[in-house]
Amino acid sequence: MWISNALISVLRFVIGVTARWESPPDLTRQKIYFANHTSHMDTLAIIAALPPEARINVKPVAAADYWGKNRFLSYISQKGLNAVLIDRQAAPGQNALAPIFEVVQAGHSIIIFPEGTRSSQALPGAFKSGLYRLGETFPEVDLVPVYLENLYRSMPKGKHVPLPIICTIRIGNPLERIAGEEKQVFLERARDAIVRLSK
Repeated sequence: MWISNALISVLRFVIGVTARWESPPDLTRQKIYFANHTSHMDTLAIIAALPPEARINVKPVAAADYWGKNRFLSYISQKGLNAVLIDRQAAPGQNALAPIFEVVQAGHSIIIFPEGTRSSQALPGAFKSGLYRLGETFPEVDLVPVYLENLYRSMPKGKHVPLPIICTIRIGNPLERIAGEEKQVFLERARDAIVRLSK
């Protein structure tokens, strides 16, 4: 926990990380936070924006090919971020989302980036199917859109040192559930929920 607190303190000093909630959060409910992805700081920025009591139970989803590629990054992801690592290049027949399903089933909230990788643009690209599959499997869990403002400018893709630009984390109301909604319609509606927060 001290590693996480230290990282959050440094991040707040450098880029501010101001949180703006659309409505007061219900901290009694389990959540799947889904956000645009533009920087290696994104996960920590969302964690920093959450109330301390919400951080304890949240697990960000991270790519094993990056966050597990050496001992230092593995230590930061496991001890500092409390992340669940997934294999983006899962072998045929393997479910890459299985580790995420396990932690949600265990009662954890999660942070996920539905694009699957970082973008160099402010707004998210097309979403992959993982968020839809999670929403279908766990209909009782709130799906909460998050827009990360200015992180793509503070630490764009390919850079490793953040610039001191004030960044805002905009956290929306849970996405409405629509019974029988088609996958692509759902994914576009979820993306639109993030885009709306950017305005």
